[in-house]
Amino acid sequence: MKLSIIRSACGSHRIHPVSSGSRVSGLSRRCLPVGPANSRLILRTASASSGGGTSPKIAVNFVRKSQSDDGFEFDSSLREVVESTKEAMVSLQRKNPTVQPLLAIIQAGEDDSLLEINKKMAGKIGLNVTQICLGKDCSSDEIVEEVLKLNEDPRVHAVYLHLPPAQLTSRVLNTLKPEKDVEGITDLNVGRVVRGDLSKGFVPPLGSAVLDLLEKHDTPLDGKTVLLVGEEEPLGVMLQCLIGRSGMVALKSHWSSESLQRQVMQADAVVLFGAGNMDIPPSWIRPGAAVICYNANVMPSKSGLEYLTAAYRTQNVVRGCSRWLQDQQYQPWCLRTLKLQPLTPVPSDIEISRAQTPKLVTQLAEEIGLLPEELEAYGRSKAKVGLSLLDRLHTQPDGKYVIVAGITPTPLGEGKSTVTIGLVQALSAHLKLNSFACLRQPSQGPTFGVKGGAAGGGYAQVIPMEEFNLHLTGDIHAITAANNLLAAAIDARMLHEATQSDKALFNRLVPLVNGVRRFSPIQISRLNRLGINKTDPASLTPEEVSTFVRLDLDPSKITWQRVVDTNDRFLRKITVGQASTEKGQIRQTGFDIAVASEIMAILALADSLKDMKNRLARMVVGTSRSGQPVTAEDLGVSGALAVLMKDAIKPTLMQTLEGTPVFVHAGPFANIAHGNSSVLADKLALKLVGRDGFVVTEAGFGADIGMEKFFNIKCHASGLRPNVVVLVATVRALKMHGGGPSVSAGSPLPREYIDENLSLVTDGCRSNLRKQIKIAHLFGVPVVVALNVFKTDTQAEIDLVCRIAKECGASDAVPCQHWAQGGRGSIELAQAVNKAASKPSNFQFLYNIEMPIVEKIRTIAQKVYGADDIKLSPEAQTKIDYYNQQGYGSLPICMAKTHLSLSHMPDKKGVPTGFVLPIRDVRASIGAGFIYPLVGTMSTMPGLPTRPCFYDIDLNPATGEISGLF
Repeated sequence: MKLSIIRSACGSHRIHPVSSGSRVSGLSRRCLPVGPANSRLILRTASASSGGGTSPKIAVNFVRKSQSDDGFEFDSSLREVVESTKEAMVSLQRKNPTVQPLLAIIQAGEDDSLLEINKKMAGKIGLNVTQICLGKDCSSDEIVEEVLKLNEDPRVHAVYLHLPPAQLTSRVLNTLKPEKDVEGITDLNVGRVVRGDLSKGFVPPLGSAVLDLLEKHDTPLDGKTVLLVGEEEPLGVMLQCLIGRSGMVALKSHWSSESLQRQVMQADAVVLFGAGNMDIPPSWIRPGAAVICYNANVMPSKSGLEYLTAAYRTQNVVRGCSRWLQDQQYQPWCLRTLKLQPLTPVPSDIEISRAQTPKLVTQLAEEIGLLPEELEAYGRSKAKVGLSLLDRLHTQPDGKYVIVAGITPTPLGEGKSTVTIGLVQALSAHLKLNSFACLRQPSQGPTFGVKGGAAGGGYAQVIPMEEFNLHLTGDIHAITAANNLLAAAIDARMLHEATQSDKALFNRLVPLVNGVRRFSPIQISRLNRLGINKTDPASLTPEEVSTFVRLDLDPSKITWQRVVDTNDRFLRKITVGQASTEKGQIRQTGFDIAVASEIMAILALADSLKDMKNRLARMVVGTSRSGQPVTAEDLGVSGALAVLMKDAIKPTLMQTLEGTPVFVHAGPFANIAHGNSSVLADKLALKLVGRDGFVVTEAGFGADIGMEKFFNIKCHASGLRPNVVVLVATVRALKMHGGGPSVSAGSPLPREYIDENLSLVTDGCRSNLRKQIKIAHLFGVPVVVALNVFKTDTQAEIDLVCRIAKECGASDAVPCQHWAQGGRGSIELAQAVNKAASKPSNFQFLYNIEMPIVEKIRTIAQKVYGADDIKLSPEAQTKIDYYNQQGYGSLPICMAKTHLSLSHMPDKKGVPTGFVLPIRDVRASIGAGFIYPLVGTMSTMPGLPTRPCFYDIDLNPATGEISGLF
C-alpha cells in the first residue's frame, strides 16, 4: 500500500493510505456526491407476529454470511458485485495494462471512516482511491477549484463529493464532468437515469444497493408495491424510476401526508428518507414487508450495506474508466453537412460566405471525433487542435492522401484552393466519405496586394472567409515576433561584444544571483558544443571564457533578416544602427515577407513541439569571422522562440460552406519557400478521417514548384506518401501556354480568352499540361486532371482538354463546377479521385538525398524545369562549398523560382527549352532542413502593384461589416 500526500485547501497536508498501485501525487480532479453525506442505511424486516406496540424485528437482509479475511461480512449480493467488478477490471487491464482506475474522494474535514470502507472495497477490486480533505467550513470556490483540477486530470476516472448537503450546491455539482460523476447526481446524469438512458450515465451506488436489497428480499417483490417516503432529492426521484423499471410499482409520499398510514399498510416495501426522529408505528407495517431507512443524520457505519454501496461505487469507477478508454479510441464521424442553395448569377465570395451560418466549432469537433480537451476555441467558428490527438490515435490507420497541384498559372491564379474545397465538399457532403482539407494560412501580402485571399471562392470556400483571410489565430504574427526577436538578439550581441571586454561580457552573461554564478541550461549546451565540459563558471580559464562569450559574428555574413507580413518593396535593403546609441554598429540588412521566414518553414515541417524547438535551435543566422556557423541556440534565444511559437504549432480547425472540416496551418510561399501547409495538420487529419477517408492538401503554384517541393521536402520530412495528384488546369491558362496574349491582374482579358479557340487550347494541353503530368509521374503517383470551369469556357473546349489530358497519361480528367454549384459540382472529380486512390502508388523521390548539392539542383533544373543545365554564380559556388564543409550537403533542395514559367523567365510560357538556369545565390535553412538556391532575380519581399487590393477594402463603422475583401 502506497502513501500519498494530498493537498488541503486549508493549507495543511495529510498522509492518507491509498490502495496499491496508486498514482496520486499532484493530481488534477473530477467529482460528485452520492447523496447527503454521513448517511446510513438500515434494513428492517417486520415479523409476521409483530403488532401493537411491539417493535419490528431488525434484521439486516444478509441471509448468507461469510467472514472475510478483512474482518467484514459478505452476503451473496456483495460477493456478486465484487466478483463481477473484478472480472470487468481484469478485462479492462488485459486490454490496457498501463491504466489504473482511480477514485478521488473530496470531503470536508478529516474523518477517515468513509475512506476506510472505500479503500477496503477498492483493494478487493484492484483499483486506487485517494482522499482530498478540505476544511470543514470550506467555501464553494474551494470545492469548485478542486473539482476543476480533477476534471482535467486524465489519471482520475471518478469523483465522489462526500460533503454536507449545504455544500452540495447546484454550482458545485454541475462543475463536475458528468463522465466522472460516479454518484450519478449531476443534473445531466439524473436526467439520464430518469429517461432510462444509462449508456453514459451512472446509477447512484446507494440506489443500486437499495434496489439490490429489494430484489433479493425474502418475499419476491416483482410486481409488488414499494413506497418511497420523504423529500430526499435527487436520489428519491432516481430510485422511483429505477424501481419502476425493475418490475415493481413505485409510489411516493411525504411524512406530512394524511394518507401515509394507509399507503404504508398497503406497501410490500417501504423506503424512508430523512426520518430523523420521525418513525412509523410497527402496526403500520405489513407482515413480511421490507423497511429501509436512509438517515442523513447518522454517521456512516461499517455494516454490510455500507460495503455494498461501496462495492457498487467501485463498479461505477471501473465502468467510468472503461468508457473513458472507449472515448480515447477512434470515433466514427457523425457529420451534419450544411445545405447550399446556389444562386445564378453567383454572388461575390463575401456575400456567399455571409449567407451561410457556420456550425459552432465545438459541434464540428464533436462530429469528427475530437475530444473537448483537444480543442481550444478562438470564438465561435475556429479553434486550435492539440497535438495530443496524435498520441491518442497513434494506432489508427491513416486515410488516403491527396495532393492538389496545378499547371503553370496565369497571374490571376487558376483556383487550386477552390478545387481543394470543392473536392472535400463533394467527398463528405455528397459521397459521404470522410474528408479533410488542409490549407495554408493566407499572408496579408497577397490579401492586400494583387491576388487576394486564399479561402477558395464562389460556393467552394472556407467560412467565415473574413476570419480566414485576416489574422486568423495569429500564427503569422507569432512567426513575425519570433523572427524579429532573433534579429534583435543578433544586433544586440554584436554591439555588446564590440564594446565590452571578455570579463565584462562574462559577468553580464552569467550574473551573480544571491552571490552565486550559474550557467543557464542553454549556456551549458553551448559549452558542450564548444567542447568545454564544465558547469562551474568559476572553473573556466580565460581562453575558455573568451571562446564562450564571443560569437564574433561577421557583419557581412549575417543571413538572418527581419520580416513583416506586408508587401513593402522599400524594405528589401535597409541600413540599421545609425543612432548614436548604437556606437557605430552600422550595417546593411533587409526585410523578407513573414511567410518567407525560416520559422514559417519550420512550423510547416515540424512533427512535434520538441522537433520544432530543436529546429529553432539549429537555425543558422550567420558566420563567425573564423568561418563557423552561429545558431539561434548560440545566441541563447531558441527557448524564447519556442515559447512564442508554442500555440502556433497547433493547426486551426475551420469548415467549408457545406460544413466539412478544414485545417488551416502554416503559409510558406511556394516560389520563395516550400509552399505547403503543415506536416502536423496533414498527420492529424489522416488519423481523424479513418482508413477509408481522404485528406486533401494543397501545394502552391504549379506542379514544378509546390508539388516538387511537397514530394522532395515535405514527404521526406514527414514520411507520408501520397495516393493521388489532382492537377488543376483552366482553359484560360492553357490558352496562354498555347500562345495566347499576356494576362495581367487588373486588366481586361483579351478576346482570345473569352471566345472559343480550340487551337490555343490544344497547343496549351500538348505543352504545359503534358509536361506537368509528366512531372507528377516522375514521382510514381497517379494523376487526375481537374478542369476548373469558367463561365466563358465552351463545351468543345472542356471536352478537348479532358480528352488530351487522358492521352497525356492522366488516370482521368473531369470538368469541375464547384465555384457555381459547391460540392455537387465536383462529384465527378471526387469519384475519379476515389477510384485513382484505390490503385497502387509507386512513390519515389526525384533524387537521392546524399547526392552533392550541385547535382541535386541540376536534377531539378533538368528533369522538372526542362533546362539544359545550370549556371552557378561565384557567390553561389562559394556558398555551396561552405555548406559542404559544414556538413549540410545531404539536405534537400528548395528552389526559389518564379511561378509564372517552368523556366526562370516569367514571360516564357508553355514548355521553354534550350535555356540554362542561373543560380544567383544559395542560402541554407538548417533548422527547416533544406538548401534554397535563388534562381535569377527572385525576390524574398514582394512589392505592391499600382492599384493594390486594398483600394476596395473598407469597414462599415455602423455595422462592423467588411466590404471589398472579395
